Amino acid sequence: MKALVCNTPGEFEYIDKVSPELIEGYTKLRIKAIGICGTDYHAYQGVQPFFNYPRILGHEIAAEIAETSGKSLFNKGDKVTISPYFYCGECIACRNGKTNCCETMKVCGVHIDGAMSEYILVPDYALVAGEGLSEDELVLVEPLAIGAHGIRRAGVKPGEFVLVVGAGPIGLGTMDFARIAGAEVIALDTNMQRLEFCRDKLGVKHVINAVSDDVFERLKSITNGDMPTVVIDCTGNLKAINNAFQYMAHGARFVLIGLQKQEISFSHPEFHKREATLLSSRNALPVDFEHVISCIKNGQIKPLNYITHKLKFEEVKDRFSDLIAFENGLVKAVIVF
Repeated sequence: MKALVCNTPGEFEYIDKVSPELIEGYTKLRIKAIGICGTDYHAYQGVQPFFNYPRILGHEIAAEIAETSGKSLFNKGDKVTISPYFYCGECIACRNGKTNCCETMKVCGVHIDGAMSEYILVPDYALVAGEGLSEDELVLVEPLAIGAHGIRRAGVKPGEFVLVVGAGPIGLGTMDFARIAGAEVIALDTNMQRLEFCRDKLGVKHVINAVSDDVFERLKSITNGDMPTVVIDCTGNLKAINNAFQYMAHGARFVLIGLQKQEISFSHPEFHKREATLLSSRNALPVDFEHVISCIKNGQIKPLNYITHKLKFEEVKDRFSDLIAFENGLVKAVIVF
């Protein structure tokens, strides 16, 4: 079978690889489509934490069952996506139901080879039923679940002002689920195209340009002087994260969905006097996948709005670097097989 491997930052290569053989407890999938996410771009650029080369990327997938064991709840030909966070089931996090932050987590396409190939073998427990969703919808389930999990971590309540920093695909999904939770959503980004997308496609009323606007004053005006009670970073940018501490209301929660390599710094007195809460949000849990699929099926989320680019599997090597440029209006690119 054909696979695409990232040998080193900036270098892709198509290779011939032996198709995986079915083993007990696993299912063989035929890949139909893959969403390209920030992790893939960061790996290609050489800035992804917890990453080693060479690596086959890809974990946002739409697939069909090619082969499965007799104990599986699925049948050959069934349409599925996956929860790509492969866990041990034995560590303290797993024992407490937090398989999303397993001590020995192996994320498909990050710690182990991913789905940029014709076939892939995944644990049976990772399968997520397609429930009639299209391939384009299925590739958005996992990234949307990241945002859904972040909103659940934040404990967002109706009427709260929620500031989402970063209007990439993860940020957009976070905004959508903040809206579904009943929040007043505020989008902050440096890219005006992305902010216009938030306003026009997602119905976000309040958008702030971090370059041209006075962010602090705009937040005060929008929140009637209170500032946001929830701040969520979806950039993974150190400067953006450190800046965002000043945007919290007293008693606020700051949730880090984005990930970067360096140390965070902030004023302890300013943080302390707010009795603020700092949370990380890693991956997602089955309940988040269920929530996403339910919201897609009932029309609360329109994942097709996110897809702005499509390319064939055989085009990825030559076109991948072009997708990184913001100037082309990219929101979500999907690889089709």
